[in-house]
Amino acid sequence: MESGQETLPEYDLPKIEQHLIHRFLMGKPFITLAGIPTLVNRYDKKYENLFRDIKGKLPQTSLPNLIITTLSGEFQSYNDVCDALSVVEVALGFLAMTGGEPDMPLVRYVEDILQMRDQIAACILKALSRCYLKHVIALWQLLTTRKSQWMLRLKRDPFIELSSEYKQPLSDNDQSHLTAFLMQSNVDIFLLEINEFMLLNLKSVRALDTFKPTWGLKHTLIPYIEGKDQEAPPEIEDLPEEILLSHIVETWKLAVATKQDSLVNGVL
Repeated sequence: MESGQETLPEYDLPKIEQHLIHRFLMGKPFITLAGIPTLVNRYDKKYENLFRDIKGKLPQTSLPNLIITTLSGEFQSYNDVCDALSVVEVALGFLAMTGGEPDMPLVRYVEDILQMRDQIAACILKALSRCYLKHVIALWQLLTTRKSQWMLRLKRDPFIELSSEYKQPLSDNDQSHLTAFLMQSNVDIFLLEINEFMLLNLKSVRALDTFKPTWGLKHTLIPYIEGKDQEAPPEIEDLPEEILLSHIVETWKLAVATKQDSLVNGVL
């Protein structure tokens, strides 16, 4: 590992699975699967379906801007973000099956219902203590975005699985227009929505057939957001027409850089 770089976690999944079996299942009575929902591996089920199941049982709401800002400051490393995201993904899997009380604190659910207190660092529990079950999907969106930002900072490609067709460079003119747009927009929300869109839609081997790189980014994002029963941020209407899906990765990177510059200069 080079000096100054952070250690990136590598997980021994079979060992973790064995630990979970011993921790939660050994000695418990056998229950047949007939008549009860089955928990599927989170990587085998599309997140859109997972989120739909949760919303059907548990109303969801956005994270307040203050909590977004506070949480972003709480996670001081890539490892912190990954650890918090792992907790949230476990909660998502169970909530999709069972639902829950929207106003139950997330930490209470994780500690009392899932009995995961001993597996979670105190700093992660403290950060998550600001959230409730009604925030769990928005929290996943925030943490996956912060993970992508950390990967970029660590010189890794957060979108390595995306086709190069979505990674085309911006012209100088495009960069100028896009920067002007970003300076007048809520960059955090823009980052969250684009990151989620890329992770959920553009990693598929058939993405190029479904989402044409020649489509306008604005005219793709707006119906995507509205399709989640949310109102698209009004400023997205001002996204330059010449910015296409082929520019989406570079657009996201420019938004990250704009956000970082604004924090340094105290603009946003």
